[in-house]
Amino acid sequence: MNVLFIGDIVGSVGRKALRENLPSLKSKYNPHVIIVNGENAASGRGITQAIAREFFDWGVHGITMGNHTWDNKEIFDFIDDEPRIIRPANFPPGTPGRGYTVVKGGGKELAIVNLQGRTFLPAIDCPFRAADDIVDELRKKHKHILVDFHAEATSEKIAMGWHLDGRASIVVGTHTHVQSNDDTILPHGTAYQTDAGMVGPYEGVLGMQKEAVLQKFQTQLPVRFQVDMGKWHFHAISVELNDHDGKARKIEKIRLKEDEWRMD
Repeated sequence: MNVLFIGDIVGSVGRKALRENLPSLKSKYNPHVIIVNGENAASGRGITQAIAREFFDWGVHGITMGNHTWDNKEIFDFIDDEPRIIRPANFPPGTPGRGYTVVKGGGKELAIVNLQGRTFLPAIDCPFRAADDIVDELRKKHKHILVDFHAEATSEKIAMGWHLDGRASIVVGTHTHVQSNDDTILPHGTAYQTDAGMVGPYEGVLGMQKEAVLQKFQTQLPVRFQVDMGKWHFHAISVELNDHDGKARKIEKIRLKEDEWRMD
């Protein structure tokens, strides 16, 4: 089974890059299932129903979210009715939406789980306990499980990778918008990367206009961040999983830049 996981889609530039690159990515990696993190897809904050539909129309099978899940209030109107979108499972009980789901593509099934870290982010329920409850239950019926751990601290993400080694097929981090260089297969067969990176403008700061971010750092005054409109870069990972036991055979990070290096 081949899985393509695409890092945080940021604003209209990120959506444009996703649309332009998906055909060649499908041709090169032949993914059965494509998952994207969409929590920054609508002007950098949240997602709309129209954007989610676009992603699905382009061939995406599932969308994970994160700490910006609720920033676009429109999500309250559709998240309960769209099983292909998941928000962090360790949000408090009673929160709209769901924290995990099962998606199908190319005759394969992939269980996907979304968790959010607590270090340098708002205090919510323990992601490690949530991972234990959800992943152990999913393993009763599903061999292929992907966990998107949306967290700030690299230490917390690495700890989650070790925590789920041999239980999840893939543990991949999101949120920092900086692709890490530690893609690996852990000893018990879990494909791991601390952060998948982002899809969006690369001439700003994590996708935002650099002038506003610099002003914030230099003055400490309130500043409104807006998504930059420059050229895009594209970060993702491709993972090959064993159909028999769900363990990873291969993980490869993907890095593309507009008007520069392209895939063969």
